[in-house]
Amino acid sequence: MEKIFDCLIDSFIENKVGVAEGFLSASLSAHLKENLIALFENKKFLNAGVGNDVLVHEDKRIRSDVIYWLDRKHENQYENDFFDLMDGFVAYLNRTCYTGITGYEFHYTLYEPGTFYKKHIDQFQHNGCRQYSMIMYLNADWKTEDGGELRIYRADEEQNISPDSGKSVFFKSSDLAHEVLITHKQRMSITGWLKIG
Repeated sequence: MEKIFDCLIDSFIENKVGVAEGFLSASLSAHLKENLIALFENKKFLNAGVGNDVLVHEDKRIRSDVIYWLDRKHENQYENDFFDLMDGFVAYLNRTCYTGITGYEFHYTLYEPGTFYKKHIDQFQHNGCRQYSMIMYLNADWKTEDGGELRIYRADEEQNISPDSGKSVFFKSSDLAHEVLITHKQRMSITGWLKIG
């Protein structure tokens, strides 16, 4: 895994946006997708909000995805395999880049056809604990016409990233505005933040 970790970190250092194919193995990605779908069908997902824990509110004009928070307490084998992977990545990131990450939080994210998340920044205005944003995609055989790209806004250009299964995206939570473009079929991912404090 260190080769894939290095790919993610090196592309982040070079471009401010790290992208690595195969961060999630095909097997783990498939199992997590199955788990996401089962949870959704059992109505375990919640409407996503905007703002922090204190100021959160729902606004379908800004974002229209649904989420389910991951937790080791669920004792789900594949979620725990994912957490083991993240523990390894955080340890490697701290060891090689001295980032001082002390925790993380992740949720499943599902966008139904016609949904989106408008341009935003991930770090809360009054809370700087989110240091890095990470997204791991669970969408096999994604095509350009399916939409749903992650659009990163830079000073001089926009970068669109296709949500292909197994791919991970990594960037500073406070630095880059981004959005999820309208998707034309179900779009699934694990989204979260590496944190300090």
